[in-house]
Amino acid sequence: MVQLVPSPQQVMEILKRTGAYREGHFVYPSGKHTPHYFQMPLAFRYYDTARVLAVALSRKFRTEKEISSLLPKVAVISPSPGGIPVAFGVREALSAEQIYWAEREEGKRMFRQYVNQGEINPCIIVDDIVRSGDALRETLTIVRELGAKVVGCGTVVRFKSAPEMLDDVPIKSLVEFDAKWYENGDACSDCKENSPVEHVRF
Repeated sequence: MVQLVPSPQQVMEILKRTGAYREGHFVYPSGKHTPHYFQMPLAFRYYDTARVLAVALSRKFRTEKEISSLLPKVAVISPSPGGIPVAFGVREALSAEQIYWAEREEGKRMFRQYVNQGEINPCIIVDDIVRSGDALRETLTIVRELGAKVVGCGTVVRFKSAPEMLDDVPIKSLVEFDAKWYENGDACSDCKENSPVEHVRF
């Protein structure tokens, strides 16, 4: 039987192979420590890898009758420029008509593209990784303010600490990752073992 969607283990192997997932001793700008780090754009440097991940995520949407019945009149939206490769890949796989992406400007998420009230098709919001769900929720808000309906939401990786639903819309993912955090160095087991540390941006 043909496997339409790779297993979470297969997706993690892809992320490890491309360097998008690494294990070690990392410190975030917030001061939190963690033994793992995702740098998802690294997986999307390669066309074949990007296509596998985007097509797999798109298939999770195609199985939803509400979404498949709307195609191609659907918009695929990313909460930030970092999710644009995912959005373009999902849009191509679904043959969806529109693509938009939001950006943060002076602390507020918004569309910089020229978007008119009521011109956005029913929307699928996608991203490469969801850590807290804040970016998805902010994007949901601005999409609804423009009069559009959100019919789907998905990401390649969702931390288990992030919400499973965006209001009444489930967040589909290829991997659900059990993230481990230490609030500071005093609580970090790697610090206690004097493991080399790498400071990361996000």
